[in-house]
Amino acid sequence: MIIATHQPIFSPWLGFFFKAMHCDLLILLDDVQFTLGTTWVSRNRFKFHQGMLWLTIPVWKKGRGLQKINQVEICYQQDDWPRKHLASLSTAYAHAPYWEDHRSFWEELYRQRPTKLLDLNLRIIDYLKTSLAIPVNIQLSSSLAIEASGSERLVEICRRLKATTYLAQYEARKFIQEETFAQAEVEVRYFRFHHPVYPQLWGEFISNLSAWDLLFTCGPRSYNILARSPFKAISPPQT
Repeated sequence: MIIATHQPIFSPWLGFFFKAMHCDLLILLDDVQFTLGTTWVSRNRFKFHQGMLWLTIPVWKKGRGLQKINQVEICYQQDDWPRKHLASLSTAYAHAPYWEDHRSFWEELYRQRPTKLLDLNLRIIDYLKTSLAIPVNIQLSSSLAIEASGSERLVEICRRLKATTYLAQYEARKFIQEETFAQAEVEVRYFRFHHPVYPQLWGEFISNLSAWDLLFTCGPRSYNILARSPFKAISPPQT
């Protein structure tokens, strides 16, 4: 079985779902520390007439010390940001062919006002996964109650779930202790993500936006566009 891990980020980019396409089980690391500064867990990039559009979910930080991602609560006291998010998305994508197909999801999500950031992110991830027709199973790392950190934590996840292969983006190699995986007889495979180019609104193409940008503009073709990106697994060099 091939396992990959990722933090449960807000409205993930295409590389997140490309990795999901090539593993059997995606573990979302919800019980790791929430970054005190800017983080993809609470914000991501879209596109509008002036270029990149950042959407950020306000969260409670002050006085709460270090929090795990699954402990972070959303702050709804800040200037009616759900309404502003919806207005920004509607302005940016009103002319996108498939915006109206997904508008009701956003309206209902913000109407419900989830308490936890994790809950909001999981609803978005599940919706995008379904809309992109990616059949991967997803599990939260908190369900495994693993105390280890770093590579030891990743290896223990693989052991618990009887994974034979751990898949990671090549850029993450510097954070992975390959010898720890080798000792556990878990193969590490890396891949490089080649971002697809697809029709976008608002002029020159911008890569690495939220996957919503592809879905709003390309709809049912989104899976095939993403799947056309070449996938080549890279093994670590033998020492």
